[in-house]
Amino acid sequence: MTIFGFHASHEQIPPAILLAAAQRAEEVGFDAAMCSDHIAPWSSAQGESGFAWSWLGAAMQATSLSYGVVNAPGQRYHPAIIAQASASLQAMFPDRFWMALGSGEAANEHITGQGWPRKSIRNARLRECVDIIRALHAGEEVSHDGLVTVDRAKLWSLPPTPPPLIAPSVSPETAAWSAEWADGAATINQPVEDLRAWADAYRSAGGRGPLILQVHLSYAETDDEALDIAYDQWRSNVVGPPLAWDIDSVEGFDTAGTHVRPEDMHSSVIISSDPGEHVRRLEEFIELGFDRIYLHHVGKQQDRFLDTFGEHVLPRLRNA
Repeated sequence: MTIFGFHASHEQIPPAILLAAAQRAEEVGFDAAMCSDHIAPWSSAQGESGFAWSWLGAAMQATSLSYGVVNAPGQRYHPAIIAQASASLQAMFPDRFWMALGSGEAANEHITGQGWPRKSIRNARLRECVDIIRALHAGEEVSHDGLVTVDRAKLWSLPPTPPPLIAPSVSPETAAWSAEWADGAATINQPVEDLRAWADAYRSAGGRGPLILQVHLSYAETDDEALDIAYDQWRSNVVGPPLAWDIDSVEGFDTAGTHVRPEDMHSSVIISSDPGEHVRRLEEFIELGFDRIYLHHVGKQQDRFLDTFGEHVLPRLRNA
């Protein structure tokens, strides 16, 4: 059965309010939650960037949901620190935590003052970080000299089983590249044929584990209001890779967003006031074989979305 999760957007919602939203998500019937790990939002209209790791400890204590986080080790975070943080969460909340490890975006990583490497180097750095994190989770002492440096690191507090390391990607090429090391694969909503190609590329390359989909949607009482919410909050996110990887400031994303028209929002956000339309669109993703689908209402106010989807959308999806 497909797991339906709540996406907790640190870029848009203050941490305390977001914690209450996660608790409400569990109350209305969501099975799980996930979040991303940013130090800056995608636009000034979003306006938040709570620290994911401290929030995760609070959220996992406050609910019984499983949680995942999207993280980029190698520049802003040393991989040994990510290994330690993830091991502690998994030890406190066994089998309720996973993390998706990506190559990052300049908007978050530039704060270290290092240069922003080209994509091939970022991928190679990520691959080193995966091996370092896995070795530390296995209890090994790790020293490493490469694109990242580790000197005699060892974790002393380990969970019985390490948390799964998921590979986030958008393109079939990156999905296939990650199949060799990942415990599962995650992506964002795209046209159905593109998602099918992505999933086929991962599985054909030997990819194992769950297929995870994050779906951006906008729900309101009218279609116009739903579109207004999406355009206000998410138009800078219509800017896709490689530009989204390389813009290094909120101001840059704000500028890029000025070139996005309201009608362009439909390419990356499911926008409707009709719960039935959301059910129909989400059923297409179920049919593609996604094991976990995380729903992200792109507005700042979450209660109406959570209550409506808990009552009218999740039951119909589970019946499907």
